[in-house]
Amino acid sequence: MAKELLKRSEVNEAFTWNLSDMYDSKDSWEKALAEAERLTEEIASYEGKVTASAANLLRVLSLGAQAEQILDRAHSYSARLHDQDTKDSAHQAMNQKALSQYIEYGSRTAFVVPEILAAEDAVIEAYVNAEQELALYRTQIAEIKRTKEHRLSAEQEKLVAMTGEMSETASQVYGILNNADFVFPKITDEEGDEVRLTNGNFVPMLESADRSVRKNAFTNYYSVYRQFASTIAALYDGQVKQQMFYARARKYDSTLEAAVDANNVHPQVYRNLVDTVNANIDKMHRYVKIRKRCLGVDELHMYDIYTPMIADAAKKIPFDEAKATVLKALAPLGEDYVAKVKEGFESRWIDVYENEGKRSGAYSAGVYGVHPYVLLNQNDTLDNMFTLAHEMGHAMHSWYSNENQPFIYSHYKIFVAEVASTCNEVLLMQYLLKNTEDKKERAYLLNHYLDSFKGTVYRQAMFAEFEMQTNKMAEAGESLTADALNSLYHELNRKYYGPDMISDDEIAFEWARIPHFYYNFYVYQYATGFSAAVSIAKAILEEGAPAVERYRKFLSGGCSQAPVELLKIAGVNMEEPGPIQDALDVFDSVMDELEGLLDEF
Repeated sequence: MAKELLKRSEVNEAFTWNLSDMYDSKDSWEKALAEAERLTEEIASYEGKVTASAANLLRVLSLGAQAEQILDRAHSYSARLHDQDTKDSAHQAMNQKALSQYIEYGSRTAFVVPEILAAEDAVIEAYVNAEQELALYRTQIAEIKRTKEHRLSAEQEKLVAMTGEMSETASQVYGILNNADFVFPKITDEEGDEVRLTNGNFVPMLESADRSVRKNAFTNYYSVYRQFASTIAALYDGQVKQQMFYARARKYDSTLEAAVDANNVHPQVYRNLVDTVNANIDKMHRYVKIRKRCLGVDELHMYDIYTPMIADAAKKIPFDEAKATVLKALAPLGEDYVAKVKEGFESRWIDVYENEGKRSGAYSAGVYGVHPYVLLNQNDTLDNMFTLAHEMGHAMHSWYSNENQPFIYSHYKIFVAEVASTCNEVLLMQYLLKNTEDKKERAYLLNHYLDSFKGTVYRQAMFAEFEMQTNKMAEAGESLTADALNSLYHELNRKYYGPDMISDDEIAFEWARIPHFYYNFYVYQYATGFSAAVSIAKAILEEGAPAVERYRKFLSGGCSQAPVELLKIAGVNMEEPGPIQDALDVFDSVMDELEGLLDEF
């Protein structure tokens, strides 16, 4: 009998997020958009007069903060509705309306920044000194001034802002294609049941102990991406062209420089990651050799990369058990931290299980003045328990920032976004290792820890290198065809996984299933964040309260300082390759311990 996904209407409400915490009805949402429109109108009336007086500057910045806070919540509401069922046309329309109004707001208020930049620094400083309430916006103004050389005239800024909605087309079409339109083949699972492959169950299928299930899942899943490779390549090419347009319009030397500068990060931080990982590629090859040994196969294939290396140690972890374990593991962060996580578990912050049309993967989205929302696609595996810890790390970062910062400084930069999530994962791993004496179970956990390094440092670095190379190709005038992308990706896969891995033909299409390639140089931050988190978690477990206090200050910082500076508060300097090398040395030491245990089996 075939197992099919539930429709959204069939899902138990207890396992869905409570969006009424944002708005109690669509009518309330519509009223919020109307209020944002009114505020936008008032801001627009100040065109040409933003810096005419301290009062004008204060009024414009205050109105902007109010409008953006409303639009942020309104778009979050429609986006959550859309993601819970991407096939729902009414929610698609709502999400498009919210996004359109956000774009319109940006277009109609595009004059604000150029007018601030056009004013003499001494004039703005005098305004801030004269008007007490303007002190709140001092950091915001400084950030505007930081990017002065990349800002355009008011008319040009307005024109660029008008391209915003159009520029999202490639990402939106890819999302709908990948989450709603693709229908994957059915395969037979370990129990002999016919199951339709989905984005949500693909990796769990690759975790199967039955190699034929893994191979069938792998070949059938990628057959869909093979079929649509040219279409997806055209979408990705459009995404890169969009990034090139904005980078050139703002006088950046490259798309990479433009992307990282948005977070006030130097491109060398990105290159440090790629270079340091490449200098330690032998460690990844060692990992592959250990995996091949553990699985006892003559040839190791890409469909063998997710299944546990330690046989017969995997177990189902029901969602309730996962929540209880995560709460215990996070105890070193303090009672109030744990209590807030528990509140999230009990107050429907989380949308737990996959349903028909639901967006794949997992994420957390903070909502200022409400609480964070977490999307999961729970399958009761060890990986899923770590995903829960991971996403609640994001959620708690949002909660601390929102509680301790005004709206304008509450959104932490993407560069630090993966630190809190991965810190939770490391604490969970250390808790599990501390509470097991069974050698096989310990080996299984060490396997999982190694897989975290493999997936979050090496794999994301490979993604980062792919993204860097594809952008360089496009900037050099090369076409990003399916053949070109396949060839590059296959070559990188062989380099990273080494001679003991068969880089199957299907893996050349993996780039086509990665939504993060539409996030504009996002993925490298998983690896830098993981490296920083390993260091922070080590300090928390070794030092206790002082390290926790430093970490809380980091979590509470939002974007009140540059992200690299906020991490320094937590004790980590990502401007140097040291933290990445330190993390890879831990990877090596975990392999030492696992090999020692394997010799005892």
